[in-house]
Amino acid sequence: MSTREADPSRRRVLLTGAGVLSSVANGVTEYKDALRAGRVGTAPITLFDTAGFQYARGHQVSDINLTDYIHRVPLTDLGRASQFSVAAARMAVTDAELAEEDLRSKRGLIAIGTTDGEGHDLDHLAETVLRHGPDRMEPEIARRAPALSLSMAVAKEFRLSDVEVSTIPTACSAGNYALGSGFDAVRSGEVDYALVGGTDGLCRKNFAGFYRLGLISPDECRPFDADREGLLTGEGAGVMVLESEESALARGAHVYAEILGYGLNCDAHHPTAPEEDSVARCIRLALDDAGLKPEDVDLISAHGTGTKTNDLTETRAIQQVYGATPPPMVGIKSMIGHTMGAASALGAIAGALAITHGFIPPTANHRRPDPECPIDCVPNQSLDAEVRIVQNNGLAFGGNNAVVMLGKYAKDPC
Repeated sequence: MSTREADPSRRRVLLTGAGVLSSVANGVTEYKDALRAGRVGTAPITLFDTAGFQYARGHQVSDINLTDYIHRVPLTDLGRASQFSVAAARMAVTDAELAEEDLRSKRGLIAIGTTDGEGHDLDHLAETVLRHGPDRMEPEIARRAPALSLSMAVAKEFRLSDVEVSTIPTACSAGNYALGSGFDAVRSGEVDYALVGGTDGLCRKNFAGFYRLGLISPDECRPFDADREGLLTGEGAGVMVLESEESALARGAHVYAEILGYGLNCDAHHPTAPEEDSVARCIRLALDDAGLKPEDVDLISAHGTGTKTNDLTETRAIQQVYGATPPPMVGIKSMIGHTMGAASALGAIAGALAITHGFIPPTANHRRPDPECPIDCVPNQSLDAEVRIVQNNGLAFGGNNAVVMLGKYAKDPC
């Protein structure tokens, strides 16, 4: 399966807990069921005023009481994205069956990726001031806006002091960047555990930007479809617990997957358009870091935004590395929307669930194959399959690429 050789200075890193907020499900078990069913979470946007837009559909988080997950930090001290990151972290820690006392007694890292930070709150502040003047500004939003730290909110919730915290603003690949940061810290022994992932709240600024670029679909996101018309903006969070193999085995933890390696690069080729050769280089970096060959990979969780340029460029980059017949390449944004900073974190969790539960999630909303994207996108229905290695792609504006490799955990790797 792998060309990795045992290296005592590089600890194996396991994913032992996950928390999810999305338009299709909240909670990791519910998320698994939604992915397997090919559930689509598209609905009219209600979080901000959409007057003036010809169409305004997206993916909102609903059906959740955040006070069930946020116990110590007042919700009024947190913006929407921070609320999501804290709730997803609480879910992940609970899912990993970790006691808070255990976290507080160990050295940790918290890394949360994002595109807009508290863009939802900043929208509200700007619109209030423009329409009514600064005297009508809501005090709690004004108070929390200057100090935006999505990762610090997690540390405060769990009362963690012996932690490194970072908020990583590398847009749509930020979740993978955060995952790589935690992987390095656990692998090197710098920390005992890491809480990593990504979060974003749906906001008018982001939606309007994509709309003006002509990248918003009028109805559904259709990655790799000949009739695709663009993406749908969304929101949510995905947070994972990473710990060393020694730690996980000592406490009898459930293991979703092993993090095998990752690759990062930034080509700065274009503000919005991806660059094929750079994406291919990033994939090779991830394979090399994981000690894998292309033929080892069973599934690619694609960036798959449903835009003409992204899907074509990503397909061609994959073909550079994998040849004419790459492994199945699925786009879960067809179901959960483009959740921005949370996107690759939710993609990584989807890959781990595919490994654990033996299935390949579908690319929903598929109608007609694109001859320029000759891939198996697993259209509309999930497949039962043994999945041992998953590649998770994150491709962001500005050429910020991040690819993570996840594998089925075996105590004695081949």
